Amino acid sequence: MKIQGKKYRTIWYEGNVVKIIDQTKLPHRFSIKELKTVKDAINAIEIMEVRGAPLIGGTAAYGIALAIQENNDPEFIKKSAEELIQSRPTAINLKWAVDRMIKKLSGVKSDKVLDIALNEAKEICDEDEKFCESIGINGLKIIEEIYNKKKDTVNILTHCNAGWLATINWGTATSPIYHAYKKGIPVHVWVDETRPRNQGANLTSYELNEENIPNTIIADNTGGILMQRGDVDMCIVGADRTLSTGDVCNKIGTYLKALAAHDNNVPFYVALPSSTIDWEIKNFKDIPIEERNSEELSHIEGIDEDNKLKKILIYPKKSKAMNLAFDVTPAKYVTGLITEKGICEASSAALSKMFK
Repeated sequence: MKIQGKKYRTIWYEGNVVKIIDQTKLPHRFSIKELKTVKDAINAIEIMEVRGAPLIGGTAAYGIALAIQENNDPEFIKKSAEELIQSRPTAINLKWAVDRMIKKLSGVKSDKVLDIALNEAKEICDEDEKFCESIGINGLKIIEEIYNKKKDTVNILTHCNAGWLATINWGTATSPIYHAYKKGIPVHVWVDETRPRNQGANLTSYELNEENIPNTIIADNTGGILMQRGDVDMCIVGADRTLSTGDVCNKIGTYLKALAAHDNNVPFYVALPSSTIDWEIKNFKDIPIEERNSEELSHIEGIDEDNKLKKILIYPKKSKAMNLAFDVTPAKYVTGLITEKGICEASSAALSKMFK
């Protein structure tokens, strides 16, 4: 996708370093950062210079390659893999990518291991790009059906950032939107600002603007009344982990949007690549829910009148805050899952059949 008219992917390897778009600087600054060590990769994941389940997975894959480049000792690689997995526990793509890298490298001779690691990391990223493009083609059918019936702009509500900045390219929730726009279907996106880190306002709206797609930022609690008014035709969100039961773990606030959609008969879709499916955990209460630093709630960052980035306190100094990063939407509130293989209902039977 594009930034300032130039095509980018979110991560790539060049000149013995991994390059990323530093998402903590967006939308006010566009900055490319170099990751030179596995610690750089871990830090980029932890402080969310990269974020979004598929991109975290891609970064972790390259993190293993950086570890090998740094110190090709089996114990160092093992320790690096463990630290990468622990850097953000909720998104299943991270562990999936690390496990895939370690399995690929098992038994490989030391003089070949770096080349194979780099090739596998690139393959993981290339695969995600293809999957996200396929998600868009499959999800396009839903938007087309709404447009053919409505004969007017299709209003889509999304939450957080499940755009191309959260993946390698195309995005998950945004991919059907991009495909619809490219096909000439008039679309408009309601963008939840997504407190506390404002990934919707800072990232989703930013990337939609770069692609000239009409969008409007709304407060997180506005979606319900828009649905009551008939101003939302469908919801599409991403996922950080989807259980084989169809339950979906995603950015905090997704569950409330699903409840509002259910109450107002608005279709609620979840877009995800198969790498986001957890085939082991069966009870959503067993999903590790990340609790992040309360400062993400108590402080907010923006540009002041002198065009300088500034972080300010917005809460009373003595107040405590709780910052759970994710919630779980039960399968019964999900209209369908949009995957690279097609669209299916959110159920064990449907997922097993699609990914048998």
